[in-house]
Amino acid sequence: MQVAEKPLLKIEAETEGGKIYFRATGPLSRVAGPAIRKINEIFASEKPIRSGPDQIIFSTWIPPAPSPAFDRMISAQVAALTRRRIPDQVSIAIIRACPNNCLHCSAPSRKGEILSSEDIKRVIDEGLDLGSYLISFDGGEPMTRRDLPDLVAQVDGRAVSTSFTSGYGLTEELVQSLKRAGLYAVRVSIDSPHPKEHDRFRGREGAFSDALSGIKNALAGGLMTDLFMVASPMNIDDLEDAYNLAAELSVHELSLYEIVAVGRWSTHLDEVLSKGDIDRLSRFHEEKNRLPEGPRVSAFPRLLGPEMFGCFAGRRWLHIEASGDVLPCAYMPISFGNVREKSLKEIWRDMGRDRWMKGKPAGCMMKDEKFRQAHSSIFEMEE
Repeated sequence: MQVAEKPLLKIEAETEGGKIYFRATGPLSRVAGPAIRKINEIFASEKPIRSGPDQIIFSTWIPPAPSPAFDRMISAQVAALTRRRIPDQVSIAIIRACPNNCLHCSAPSRKGEILSSEDIKRVIDEGLDLGSYLISFDGGEPMTRRDLPDLVAQVDGRAVSTSFTSGYGLTEELVQSLKRAGLYAVRVSIDSPHPKEHDRFRGREGAFSDALSGIKNALAGGLMTDLFMVASPMNIDDLEDAYNLAAELSVHELSLYEIVAVGRWSTHLDEVLSKGDIDRLSRFHEEKNRLPEGPRVSAFPRLLGPEMFGCFAGRRWLHIEASGDVLPCAYMPISFGNVREKSLKEIWRDMGRDRWMKGKPAGCMMKDEKFRQAHSSIFEMEE
């Protein structure tokens, strides 16, 4: 199957034993070769969500192939090898309001007037112009913003759009509106596969019930659905139960992120994942993706490690706060400018000139003691 086509480069996809392999042809195939080999190396141990004769859906984090957005994903991987910076993902916090009071909320102290619909649409256009193939909406609780379907519709075929949610407000009617607007996937967050513990972490009774209801509505409405869990010392022993819940609900993917000492968790520097925990997540990722059935697993501490893609913050990811401040990622409260005052292109350029955003870090920079010390005054404001 041909999954990407440019004037001087074509990418063919082949499936074998349930795995996907890519092959480049055309005058630029030598240039793209290292990127294709890297992708094949990673995909060799991965499980796609769905593969058929006409379309491959590898992950809720990757555009379907073939599609213009998938073409851009391939281009972004080639660019990364030549050190040309492209923000693969642009995430936008579209609201601060939220019914929950999560223990690990990354943005409880951030202030400022929330961006208007017009500002967000302009930011989406600017992110697309920079080469992004994934536009994500988060908050707060994005489902409580009434114009969310209109914002989703602003994302054209050059990228796919996804939204985070706690499940609160994700009704059947809203799912239908989001589907019509073109939403690719929804990410429903859980902190524990056990209802009482999840509700405790979210600071609200009924939060687990809302998550399950949102998932069922999303699946019934035909949305790709990802169960998203922030892994911490408090739930690292619940991985198997989380996977069983994902399988029971028939979601497409289980994504596991790493808790970051920021926001309400900024004083919990000793309550983050250890190297042993990271290794455990990697083994879990590999083990579950060898299974022919069940949801795909994406353990980001593994995927964003130095041997894989490396930390995306400020290199392949930028985040727009609800106030318009632009951060290297949603967990790094360092602003490089505001979209009300400067174009996203200018801010992205300035971000790339920062000495901390150059090179390939050994891991999440928010766990780097030297980085945190250099920005201690900013992190202290988050507490």
